Amino acid sequence: MKNRERFIIVSVFVVLVFAWLGFLLHISPRFAGSGMGAVFGISGAGLMLVPLGYVFVKRIPFLKERIAPYVSLQTWLSIHIYTGIVGALLALIHTGHKYVSPLGIALTATMLLVVVSGIVLRYLTPFVNLDMKEKLLLLQTARGDLDHAWGVVEQAAVGKKSPPTEPSLLTGLASLGLSPAPDNSAGQVTILAEGVADLEYSIRTHELLKRWFSGTLTIHIVVSVAFYALLAAHIASGIYFGLRWLP
Repeated sequence: MKNRERFIIVSVFVVLVFAWLGFLLHISPRFAGSGMGAVFGISGAGLMLVPLGYVFVKRIPFLKERIAPYVSLQTWLSIHIYTGIVGALLALIHTGHKYVSPLGIALTATMLLVVVSGIVLRYLTPFVNLDMKEKLLLLQTARGDLDHAWGVVEQAAVGKKSPPTEPSLLTGLASLGLSPAPDNSAGQVTILAEGVADLEYSIRTHELLKRWFSGTLTIHIVVSVAFYALLAAHIASGIYFGLRWLP
């Protein structure tokens, strides 16, 4: 179920990220103010207000005690994600790819930043943390194997007293099953050392990504506050300019 949810969310997210570029191919100047455009706009705004429910339930102890026993925070989080990303998609349709007013451009930009930072928080950050833990365990094992292989090479170098056998003869006997294959401990040490170096480089990269992602929650909150402020201004301007001519 988690994989299916992740696939759905990521698919809609990809559509959303590239949908705003539709203005390169299509612009509908009057769609946002039409009846159908208003339906998309109101529906999108309504859905994007739903994610506030998760914030209130999570941050307000009174609501959390009353609601959490019936609806878990995980369910609220799923609602938070689904309604936010679908609402943003409807809002993009509402624009008709007409980006003219500074308020509309700022609102669209902050909306996309909210969605992107939310996806990073929900999926990329946990993935990076889990992947780094697995690589740390693998690095510990690889270092143990490297130490063991290096010890074997040192013991072979110290205890080797007999004259060396011709490599061709040794290989031929090994192919007949009469003698062990040539000692390749030095090659194993090289391979293990390269593997350890690759893991250490990968872990350093993950640590860098983790530092970048550590500020994503702050960015998500700040941009969300800016988005809802701009959304309120957009709704107020729509009511003012849309209804002031009514008798």
